Amino acid sequence: MAKRNEIEHTGRILEMTPDFTTVEIVVSSACSSCHAKSLCGMSEDKEKIIMVPTDPYAEYKPGDQVKVKTKMSMGLKAVWISYVIPLAVLMILILSLSSVLESQLLCGLAAIGGVAVYYLVIWLLRGRLQNEFSFYIE
Repeated sequence: MAKRNEIEHTGRILEMTPDFTTVEIVVSSACSSCHAKSLCGMSEDKEKIIMVPTDPYAEYKPGDQVKVKTKMSMGLKAVWISYVIPLAVLMILILSLSSVLESQLLCGLAAIGGVAVYYLVIWLLRGRLQNEFSFYIE
């Protein structure tokens, strides 16, 4: 059972190297447990591949079922980086540019461009972010 400050997913080890262990997890939507999911077509199961630093003392092998965990704060940080901050950038740019520019089209395009620049910066910093977001196997 996961602690309150952890996010936990069950996964299957695909590959192990001295540096990283590749784990496949299946993320299910809330509808996946519904008895009518085959009729509805709204349920989604997505497979995600996660690279976890290999524990040199672990006795896992490919095919084993494991629990992959991370801190809850990492999940909240990911939400802020990927959703909240870009929304704030978009709203600030739209509101500030709408008072300066006459054209709504230019205002909207500039705001979208600002969000694109934000995501470009995030992509350029992906190495640093990858070091901050760590998973571990229990």
